[in-house]
Amino acid sequence: MPKSRLGPHKSFLSLSKSPKLSYGYQSRMNVGKSGYRVFSANSTTACTELAKKITERLGVELGKSVVYQESNRETRVDVKESVRGQDIFIIQTIPRDVNTAIMELLIMAYALKTSCAKNIIGVLPYFPYSKQCKMRKRGAIVCKLLASMLAKAGLTHIITMDLHQKEIQGFFGFPVDNLRASPFLIQYIQEEIPDYRNAIIVSKSPAAAKRAQSYAERLRLGLAVIHGEAQCSESEMDDGRQSPPLVRTTSGHPGLDLPLMMAKEKPPITVVGDVGGRIAIIIDDIIDDVENFVAAAELLKERGAYKIYIMATHGVLSADAPRLIEESAIDEVVVTNTVPHEVQKLQCPKIKTVDVSMILAEAIRRIHNGESMAYLFRNITVDD
Repeated sequence: MPKSRLGPHKSFLSLSKSPKLSYGYQSRMNVGKSGYRVFSANSTTACTELAKKITERLGVELGKSVVYQESNRETRVDVKESVRGQDIFIIQTIPRDVNTAIMELLIMAYALKTSCAKNIIGVLPYFPYSKQCKMRKRGAIVCKLLASMLAKAGLTHIITMDLHQKEIQGFFGFPVDNLRASPFLIQYIQEEIPDYRNAIIVSKSPAAAKRAQSYAERLRLGLAVIHGEAQCSESEMDDGRQSPPLVRTTSGHPGLDLPLMMAKEKPPITVVGDVGGRIAIIIDDIIDDVENFVAAAELLKERGAYKIYIMATHGVLSADAPRLIEESAIDEVVVTNTVPHEVQKLQCPKIKTVDVSMILAEAIRRIHNGESMAYLFRNITVDD
């Protein structure tokens, strides 16, 4: 047999056992075994707070990257370390500038994709545009568009929390883990609300009744539902908004006479259920514009509730929400830290925060290690 060019007593196998090469090989093995990084897609202090809590629980350092806006408002991302062959988790909390946050996530995901990351998992505790998940007249299903953009940018998995509609998961062609904040909020009710056994769970609309019913059944409490809408006075109605008068018009084939669909008419606002002498706890997934919550609190006060709490997963709290809450009959608003709201808390002491970094960190650990996620969905039903 012809001798190897490496010499009569050497081969590729024996060469790989040299101290220098074995160390390099061992290093690559370590990277492959524990190779994951956690990045924040936003460099501002408010948005990196949740990312830092998650990395502390995982016992890893936050990935080195720079995300900034240039003078012309273009977003630029610079990843400062190698991500080749690793699982990358991008944590993006959504501040008030939603569209900038989306671009930051898309650009970072694409940068990591072109840097040969193995898997790119987006951690979006609050999924933006989730309320625009249905077709309305000539509008757009923006949530579906965003799902397509995230996939095109290179994301292979999404971790989120309490989607506005669970059917949003069907917009994606890759796995979506929709975690629940209800265990943390229920624990808050049990530990922080005195005499919670005298409370009643309230849904501010029939559409949110299933979520409220889930809380009521777990806490063994009663359920009330606010139904209808506030009626306008005559002076408010006579302002031309109802003109021209509604008439039956036909279009298309002259001989086609389709039956006319009657317009919906909501009854006057009322509370279905007895809240007199109780603590009222209003349950919802998002609290953004708070006018409806303030009106609901006033109605519950009129019906005899002596304390009003609002529990929601995502505290977006836009516009004048802190001021309206502070001036209202609401006693306390409890939200999780899926959305940065430190400024709003300074403006309104009634706003309290529940930390959900524990479940997000555990989801990251399980996904990287290939473990089942079933433990995080214990006793979770379809209606939760």
